[in-house]
Amino acid sequence: MKIVARDIPPRAAWALEQAGVHPLLARLYAARGVRAKDELDDGLGRLLPPAGLKGIDTAARLLADAMAQNKRLVIVADYDCDGATACAVGVRGLRLLGAQQVDYLVPDRVTDGYGLTASIARRVAERGADVLITVDNGIASVDGVAEAKALGLTVVVTDHHLPGPELPAADAIVNPNQPGCTFESKSMAGVGVMFYVRLALRAELRARGIFNAATQPKLDPLLTLVALGTVADVVKLDANNRRLVAQGLKRIRAGQMPAGVAALFTAAGRKAPVATTFDFGFALGPRINAAGRLADMTLGIECLLTDDAGRAAELAGTLDGINRERREIEGGMRDQAMLMAESLFQEDEEPPPAISVFDPDFHEGVVGIVASRIKDKLHRPTFVFAASSAPGKEHELKGSGRSIPGFHLRDALDLVAKRHPGVLLKFGGHAMAAGCTVDADSFDTFEQALAQVAQEWLDAATLTRRIETDGPLSPEYCRADMVDTLHHEVWGQGFAPPTFSEEVQIVSQRLVGEAKNHLSIKLMHQGNPVDAIWFGHTEQLPARVLLAFRLDVNEWKGERKVQFLVEGAQI
Repeated sequence: MKIVARDIPPRAAWALEQAGVHPLLARLYAARGVRAKDELDDGLGRLLPPAGLKGIDTAARLLADAMAQNKRLVIVADYDCDGATACAVGVRGLRLLGAQQVDYLVPDRVTDGYGLTASIARRVAERGADVLITVDNGIASVDGVAEAKALGLTVVVTDHHLPGPELPAADAIVNPNQPGCTFESKSMAGVGVMFYVRLALRAELRARGIFNAATQPKLDPLLTLVALGTVADVVKLDANNRRLVAQGLKRIRAGQMPAGVAALFTAAGRKAPVATTFDFGFALGPRINAAGRLADMTLGIECLLTDDAGRAAELAGTLDGINRERREIEGGMRDQAMLMAESLFQEDEEPPPAISVFDPDFHEGVVGIVASRIKDKLHRPTFVFAASSAPGKEHELKGSGRSIPGFHLRDALDLVAKRHPGVLLKFGGHAMAAGCTVDADSFDTFEQALAQVAQEWLDAATLTRRIETDGPLSPEYCRADMVDTLHHEVWGQGFAPPTFSEEVQIVSQRLVGEAKNHLSIKLMHQGNPVDAIWFGHTEQLPARVLLAFRLDVNEWKGERKVQFLVEGAQI
């Protein structure tokens, strides 16, 4: 563990402060690459124009033509939160713009697998569809698109994942990561891409005289869903994504949100008037994701689509129950998988450069979460596999992987596939998260091959866990109102939440929680007593230690006191 302070460009921090930005925020923003105050403008007018997305004008024309002819439109979604919110934005957006026949279909994680397959294309055709629209998938669905086209469907692919060597023969493809697309924000989530397609469709309908600037439907209500899906998918919060998220947060805090989003806040015990990106990532997102992991993502999508508060509350309650079940399954799996991972090396040894574990009792719906937990603890690229539950595919293992900075997971899988043809039945993903399917007999080969790639690509510095922080925290900012100010801003992947680091004196420490797996600490921070908590940590700290911590507020009997959430320690 190494704690490293971010570089803070003094000129940028000074310029921001002179422009009226709070001194602490000026320092934090400067350390994250912000150079001028106008970069912090989150107004809708600052969003990148849709025209920059390759294929979006073609997609808008195709959809406008279909609506003019009252054709049946069917959206093929994905079974995670990004896919669910993208589907809801797609359905709600089309209906807002006047589409009369809109339906959706979401694949089953177990029986269908990921993306637009040939069988899914046939099911869409059986529903009487004329136009098939993918959200958060499709860029790698060469066979599925071919089948849809053979069945006479018009196909519009909207996605954000990295393309493979061959693009599907769709009528239109909208994906900022497709070859030849110059759109500046390559990190947009699937829900963001779908929102942009709706903006382009509205512009096309306006050009056709269906409505004008004064009478056109407002698409702003969709931004709450865009914000939720963007944060939950852990995409990089570049300037454009931060604006999308900020706009959604503003509406939620003002009480302007779909009934399902409001119900999810209630079910999660969170307060919408003070909503933060943490609520999206750690409260609402997991509840929607749980439906796709253990049940049917239709539950999540219906929760986001309904305008009936009672129905929304019922669905949110169901999702909350499924999420509790997910946590129970994950807990047992995590402990077992961690034991298996730690058995790969001796206590006085470093972990192997990459970790792959499989157990026949693992649940394929939560392998990604468990992989993330192991990766966080051991700081190694990690894959967790479960046996496929799909009929006729019991011999296949479905794996989900999470990576560390400096190791591009999808590229690593590509190299494994080239070196060992036939081992990977299919794979895809991003730099930090990916999935793959292997034959059960090939697991050992995959494990060794991935470890070999990691051995070649990773050095000692990359394999050492680093926590980047914003350095010391002045005691004058250790106030509840300052914490509220920080929480109000948009933080997330690629725009890290404020984390500070200082050497502190430990006054006392004890284990708390039902399982005694959290360390409660009383410490002295620059001469002032502060309470701290280190979740999931059980080892005692020395009397003086360099801590990395975030700020939070603990409310007890009406009193609000600042507490530190410990992220790590350098001993």
